[in-house]
Amino acid sequence: MNSREDEELARAAVAALTGQLALLPKPGLPDPRDLGVRSAGRDHRTLLWSAGALAPGLAAMAAARRRNGAVTPQLRAELGAIGRSAERTAGRAGAGHRGALWALGLLVAAAALGPRTRPYDVAMTAKRIVGHPDRGAPRRPSHGSTVSAKYGAAGARGEARAGFPHVRRALETLARTRTAGATEDQARLDALLTVMSTLQDTELLHTAGPLGLRHVQAGARGVLEAGGTATEAGAAALAAFDADLHTRAWSPRGSAGLLAGALFLDSLPTGAPSA
Repeated sequence: MNSREDEELARAAVAALTGQLALLPKPGLPDPRDLGVRSAGRDHRTLLWSAGALAPGLAAMAAARRRNGAVTPQLRAELGAIGRSAERTAGRAGAGHRGALWALGLLVAAAALGPRTRPYDVAMTAKRIVGHPDRGAPRRPSHGSTVSAKYGAAGARGEARAGFPHVRRALETLARTRTAGATEDQARLDALLTVMSTLQDTELLHTAGPLGLRHVQAGARGVLEAGGTATEAGAAALAAFDADLHTRAWSPRGSAGLLAGALFLDSLPTGAPSA
């Protein structure tokens, strides 16, 4: 049975995901503007609805970590099984949130035994979890694993094995831009662009190839170099970048999932470093 703490972690993770979905304008990504377009509006509403469907699975991941205690191969196997079940549940609700579920599931499990633990320590615990192989994972290669092998991109698994460096970079951007006086939405958009500017997004590599990936990275850097979304020049650059990606139908979904992970860690109470 899940504890109140497990349920709270799951709610925080879902809130981070829906908070990411609520941002606008997000270059190439679904956002609330899509509600005015019939074909895309269904997609955005479905994303919001299916995000809530992840809550039971995320709570079960937190409970598994508390039950296992230590980071072990058994914990890794249990988290993998729960994650695949949660993905199927979200799929039945209309959308999978696969990338976000991978990041949030690991971070929720890593946070479960560390009340008031620093985000960096949570990320390092997640790194230790994925250091064990998931022996129950399907043997059939996914788009992500195929693209990772073809282009040498780290992909979602590589990001986790490195301790979520892009999640940590997003957290640094959130702190810096808030201190500089940006609104919360501006800080979050700058954090998204920070991730987008360097992430080797396997979704983009699959749909747009290496040249497309570099185009997106350069566009994100251009907004940040213009001063970020809190400035007039940065806002104009963001609008042009957003229009460009929507015209090309390129969607950097990997960056969106990692921003959700950063927002989840940002929402946790922090205190003394974990043991």
